[in-house]
Amino acid sequence: MIARSLLLFALAALAEIGGAWLVWQGLREQRGVLWIAGGVVALGAYGFVATFQPDPNFGRILAAYGGVFVAGSLAWGIVVDKFRPDRWDYLGASICLVGVAIIMYAPRR
Repeated sequence: MIARSLLLFALAALAEIGGAWLVWQGLREQRGVLWIAGGVVALGAYGFVATFQPDPNFGRILAAYGGVFVAGSLAWGIVVDKFRPDRWDYLGASICLVGVAIIMYAPRR
């Protein structure tokens, strides 16, 4: 169950971060309307992925996803844009991921 949830978080991050990046490329880098359209489709896909999380609480899922988004955005920047995070970026992302683990996977009654 946890592995499935983590996979869904990764897919959501790929869709949202990738979609936002495509819109950025289309507008800021003037790559055109097809890039923007691809971004809009990817952002729409992100909205659906979260619904497959096993936890029924929208607020919990979205709150936890926020931490995944922080770490995923830095990872995207490293891989795609050759961004070099500093130790504070890594520390902040680590704290966010600890928050994700607590919010989503802490034992509950």
